[in-house]
Amino acid sequence: MNINIIIPVFNEEKYLERCLDSIIKQTLLPTKLLLVNDNSSDNSETILKKYSKEFLWIKYINIKSNQAHIPGEKVITTFYKGLETIDSNYDIICKFDSDIILPENYLESIINIFNSDPKVGIAGGNLYIKKKNKWVYEKISSKDHVRGPIKSYRKKCFEDIQGLRKSIGWDTADVLIAQYHGWKIKTDKSLAVKHLKPTGANYSYNSKFLQGEALYKMRFGLVLSIISVLKTSINTGRFLMVFFAFFGYTRAFIKRRERIVTKEQGQFIRKYRWRKAFSNLLNV
Repeated sequence: MNINIIIPVFNEEKYLERCLDSIIKQTLLPTKLLLVNDNSSDNSETILKKYSKEFLWIKYINIKSNQAHIPGEKVITTFYKGLETIDSNYDIICKFDSDIILPENYLESIINIFNSDPKVGIAGGNLYIKKKNKWVYEKISSKDHVRGPIKSYRKKCFEDIQGLRKSIGWDTADVLIAQYHGWKIKTDKSLAVKHLKPTGANYSYNSKFLQGEALYKMRFGLVLSIISVLKTSINTGRFLMVFFAFFGYTRAFIKRRERIVTKEQGQFIRKYRWRKAFSNLLNV
């Protein structure tokens, strides 16, 4: 299988070398790794130059986009700049972040997942963050969810979902839309990926409200949105998250923000998430 990896980069000199070293050490190397340097003002480009000279399968390009770290929109816009330039003759396309360290067998294990079942459309491991000198699971979502920093897509699935939405919520919408089209989502919980920068570390104050906006855009409905955020707030200990999400959802509703799923997909999403919520309740 041909594996292409695209990594958006914005001022990641602190983490970039460790990320690239973990890819170089893979038991199965990708066909191509393209890094998209989004107007970094630190030494990120110097690092990219060094690695691209040493390894022929590593390339990088420079782009300029909005300086604000807008969750979802900025990173996916950067990803697409890379997708426009990379060879389309691939079987698996990966969107990784530049602040992760992959276990050495990561890509080989992901390929094994795709080879084992032709209906698997999205695959990944689990993210871990460092707390008190211990690597612990980052409790942003279920271990069955493939998180944004470590997405791998089968080409046909990527085409069926019509790519990634340039919006907050893209990394949940992709999974739900894939399931709408009949694709399976698979995580290998033995693949512990180190996430060097916890989720949200660089987000602005206004981004606190964007989770609610994302749920609105995905047509969750208000009650289901509150339930979803409440679960996350309990897992993370961020109890103000519910207030921020409610405000963000209400603001998006008033301003009639553009949805990122169709009405039919929204119906599927609500039915699926309600069924999952009741199932979790019965298993408590």
